[in-house]
Amino acid sequence: MANNTADHPPGNSVAEGNHDGDFGVTVADLRDLMELRSGEAVNKIQETYGDVQGICRRLKTSPIEGLSGNPVDLEKRHTSFGKNFIPPKKAKTFLQLVWEALQDVTLIILEIAAIISLGLSIFHPPGGDGEACGQAAGGVEDEGEAQAGWIEGAAILFSVIIVVLVTAFNDWSKEKQFRGLQSRIEQEQKFTVIRKGQVIQIPVAEIVVGDIAQIKYGDLLPADGILIQGNDLKIDESSLTGESDQVRKSLEKDPMLLSGTHVMEGSGRMVVSAVGLNSQTGIIFTLLGASENDEEKKVKKSKTQDKASQKTHHVEMIDGKRDWHSSAKTQDGIALEIQPLKSEDAAESEEKEEAKPVKKVNVTKKEKSVLQGKLTRLAVQIGKAGLIMSAVTVIILILYFVIDTFGVQGRSWTSECTPVYIQYFVKFFIIGVTVLVVAVPEGLPLAVTISLAYSVKKMMKDNNLVRHLDACETMGNATAICSDKTGTLTMNRMTVVQAYIGDTHYKTVPEPEAIKPETLEIMVNSISINSAYTTKILPPEKEGGLPRQVGNKTECALLGLVLGVKRDYQPIRDEIPEEKLYKVYTFNSSRKSMSTVLKNADGGFRMYSKGASEIVLRKCSRILDDQGQPRVFKPKDRDEMVRKVIEPMACDGLRTICVAYRDFPAEAGEPDWDSENDILSDLTCIAVVGIEDPVRPEVPEAITKCQRAGITVRMVTGDNINTARAIATKCGIIQPGEDFICLEGKEFNQQIRNDKGEVEQERLDKVWPKLRVLARSSPTDKHTLVKGIIDSTVGETRQVVAVTGDGTNDGPALKKADVGFAMGIAGTDVAKEASDIILTDDNFTSIVKAVMWGRNVYDSISKFLQFQLTVNVVAVIVAFTGACITQDSPLKAVQMLWVNLIMDTLASLALATEPPTESLLLRKPYGRNKPLISRTMMKNILGHAVYQLIIIFTLLFAGENFFDIDSGRNAPLHSPPSEHYTIVFNVFVMMQLFNEINARKIHGERNVFEGIYRNPIFCSVVLGTFALQIIIVQFGGKPFSCTALTIDQWLWCVFIGVGELLWGQLISAIPTHHLKFLKEAGHGTTKEEIHEEELTEGADEIDHAEMELRRGQILWFRGLNRIQTQIKVVNAFRSSLYEGLESPESRSSIHNFMVHPEFVPLSEEEARIPEETGDEIDSLPGASSGAGGGGVPPSALPHSRESSI
Repeated sequence: MANNTADHPPGNSVAEGNHDGDFGVTVADLRDLMELRSGEAVNKIQETYGDVQGICRRLKTSPIEGLSGNPVDLEKRHTSFGKNFIPPKKAKTFLQLVWEALQDVTLIILEIAAIISLGLSIFHPPGGDGEACGQAAGGVEDEGEAQAGWIEGAAILFSVIIVVLVTAFNDWSKEKQFRGLQSRIEQEQKFTVIRKGQVIQIPVAEIVVGDIAQIKYGDLLPADGILIQGNDLKIDESSLTGESDQVRKSLEKDPMLLSGTHVMEGSGRMVVSAVGLNSQTGIIFTLLGASENDEEKKVKKSKTQDKASQKTHHVEMIDGKRDWHSSAKTQDGIALEIQPLKSEDAAESEEKEEAKPVKKVNVTKKEKSVLQGKLTRLAVQIGKAGLIMSAVTVIILILYFVIDTFGVQGRSWTSECTPVYIQYFVKFFIIGVTVLVVAVPEGLPLAVTISLAYSVKKMMKDNNLVRHLDACETMGNATAICSDKTGTLTMNRMTVVQAYIGDTHYKTVPEPEAIKPETLEIMVNSISINSAYTTKILPPEKEGGLPRQVGNKTECALLGLVLGVKRDYQPIRDEIPEEKLYKVYTFNSSRKSMSTVLKNADGGFRMYSKGASEIVLRKCSRILDDQGQPRVFKPKDRDEMVRKVIEPMACDGLRTICVAYRDFPAEAGEPDWDSENDILSDLTCIAVVGIEDPVRPEVPEAITKCQRAGITVRMVTGDNINTARAIATKCGIIQPGEDFICLEGKEFNQQIRNDKGEVEQERLDKVWPKLRVLARSSPTDKHTLVKGIIDSTVGETRQVVAVTGDGTNDGPALKKADVGFAMGIAGTDVAKEASDIILTDDNFTSIVKAVMWGRNVYDSISKFLQFQLTVNVVAVIVAFTGACITQDSPLKAVQMLWVNLIMDTLASLALATEPPTESLLLRKPYGRNKPLISRTMMKNILGHAVYQLIIIFTLLFAGENFFDIDSGRNAPLHSPPSEHYTIVFNVFVMMQLFNEINARKIHGERNVFEGIYRNPIFCSVVLGTFALQIIIVQFGGKPFSCTALTIDQWLWCVFIGVGELLWGQLISAIPTHHLKFLKEAGHGTTKEEIHEEELTEGADEIDHAEMELRRGQILWFRGLNRIQTQIKVVNAFRSSLYEGLESPESRSSIHNFMVHPEFVPLSEEEARIPEETGDEIDSLPGASSGAGGGGVPPSALPHSRESSI
């Protein structure tokens, strides 16, 4: 059981001069080798290469020194074995995006109407004099006017083109931004390799075959490799195999390490054997890519071929590229989660279902973000109303015309009049479509996108790297934050400040002379050897600065103690390199300690241990006294020590670590290293040290802000409860005189679990509302707490929980939380993987910034809705009543489109980019059930609509007298634009323009101009729209149905517009609470519905609102097309991977852009399918029942978090 180390050839076997000859092994050989597992692989290595050293020799690399790093050699390796890069899927071209934008139903209706209108204006019927067809033809004054009939159709087409281009450009820039973010993350991802004997970090893309890579707890392997040396190495391979159990890796049993898998425990070194497309993940990718092209042919064949052997397979697939770190949950930043659509293959296999029943596997669905749920519902409501209004409009117009022409005037329908009548019907149809177009808020998806994209960009500056767009808006609704202590609330710069050595409690680091040389010697050795050799203390970067701590911070503190007693750890490590370590028990959350075994010259062994003081002291039976001699250490001595030393240290907010050792005499023979409990007992305590991790100076203020904003901050830590309480008090999480509780993990579990050991929600509901500190907690406890708070129905609204985490085993909690924050500096790859937002500076204050941005997104969208819905209500009513009373909409189709498109697009730009203010943190979170449109907003919408309608109808029916101009009502077909209707249009636009300023405030504030200069976009949009309006009215002519106005008329129009601002003041003076009759709109899901949904868990979990939606009516559902591509992948996998094979069932989940394509065959363990919807732990590291094993998150102790950046 020697420490899994292969014997090394003497010296460095990098053959510097020998690079001309080819490598002794080809890509194909290595690919074949990497496809073998465990025993088979070991045999193959022995038969073909002798041992791993043999492979290293053939790859011309040294297991100790690594590659030379010579550019020529690296280039040669690139050409022979490929680069560690998987080419991304081609981005959608601009034309494809244009085509997608054209699929919108409302636009298609408009296009058809415009084309019919064009056709009819160009086609002139023979004969048919005016009189015979009644009033219909009365308007053809002269040839020129009749010829101008095509203009309206052309103008509609033109505006459709603009809408499409704007939408496509928006999608395109979003995709571009997303890919930019992707590549930025990709460049940041580095991995540790050995080159020229130096341990360096290089970007993942630069790793080549033959590199010697160092792997450790928390790494996500970037390439395939073969183990050279390992300590207690355990890997989670579920991302490739679907088996949730951790796989033990060792030279004798299973040395194969695969890309895309996670290191869950231990450390080691591997020689890289396959990169990029040749690695296991790359091979799966090539399969996906290759099979997409054959797809169409396959589908055609599938009807004729017998597909009995095929069952449905689903693949988790990324859209875009396989990326080590991240990608967004969906393409549109909108979580579209949809069961795989039935392709023909699937239908085929359905027919065979009677013969062979197929097990159904549910998709686990992450909840739609709070905002999306509300927007979907609102859009459906608005869409329905619009459809009804437009249908009624068309019916009334046609009926009126028919009754008037054939009834009142008693005409008969003659063949020569048909084209004229049809022209009228088309005109009515266009008016109806116009009403529909105005009713549906096309600008809404745009506003959401702009607002989110703008926020994400700005949040980058505030150290928030947002991986999933909707996370930033969810964060605005957060009601609880469960934060780690180390590194987030504290500075993660640890130093030993107190020590108990040789029966003396030193309040500062003791002088070396004060300690017995024997004790000092053994303590220095223990600390230097029993720590990761990657942990170092380097000289400060700047003169007079603090020394730099690299690696695990707790170990850095202990190494700092060694330097503090004027000794050096490096010579000891050089004397005993890692290869000579006989056995290492690395730190994990259940052990809470780390031990290293050395073999002595006489054949005996010595083991050094360190770990959480209460745990290690329990295993000590002796302690070194003031003479440096071991004396007996009884349980009562231990209790006294806890009382006199450990508790006082903890109450000062110190983390206590015990350093101990044990000797195994040679005559006793070699112990059984696998029975850990026997090995880790009978220790001799050397010292107990108190390590300080100072609270970040800015944290207390940030926590006060959170509490003011109605967010409860809870601290979840692996530390001792006294330490945790002391730090929570310093941060202001707990305040004297408050009613709160602090629990240890053990007590917490006793209180929430029943006799069978199952978590009961009712019990949990009694605990969490008052819980502020959870100490000595394991990752499982953290997950239980987060899940319990999210599922709880105690308060009036459901809680929205944010969680911070950095260790591998925080994955499940980060995934379960509504928003997971991973640490950018101290976080492991696995934690970043599971998170929604990465804090690039590991600082709690950045979370507060995220809350501010989140609330701002929500408010921006509400502002836009308030503006947009006022426009919609007025325009629909005007178009409807105008059409019914005067047979012609006062606002023409092109004008409506101008108002709808440009004003919407520009207003969404203006209102969505308002910068956040501190005042956002002074209100409570909205929560999940609060409607998007509050009473106050409803009051504003209806109030302004009343003003606008009064003005417009007054102008419509009495404007000609007021301005002393000709009336524009009842104008015949194709008559020239009238001044009257131009004024109506102009006034309408002016009122919208000034109402846009009113819309900046949604909580009934009086000063609508406040901070307007801080938003240059807003100012430029308002002025720009005004300028465009002048151009349209003065020079728009026939296409816009406008006539130039005089300066007097313009002044009147602007004056009426300014009236909006005064009217706004009047409205805000009316107290909302008196207006009980106002309804709110756009609610979230209510509790009852949540319960119902839980009951119908097996059903397709797609929002009811979504079911009603006709695709395209609202732009968001564009995402469906994107899903189609992924379905192809599904079929591709089915046909290429399992040709003629009995294929295993597999989880289907297409909705999540996972980071590495996971192909997860489900073995018989149906148990792994999570029970609750939205609970996606199963594919996560640490989800297997053994992973958490009651205990502390890695932050608690050494070896938990080697810094991965």
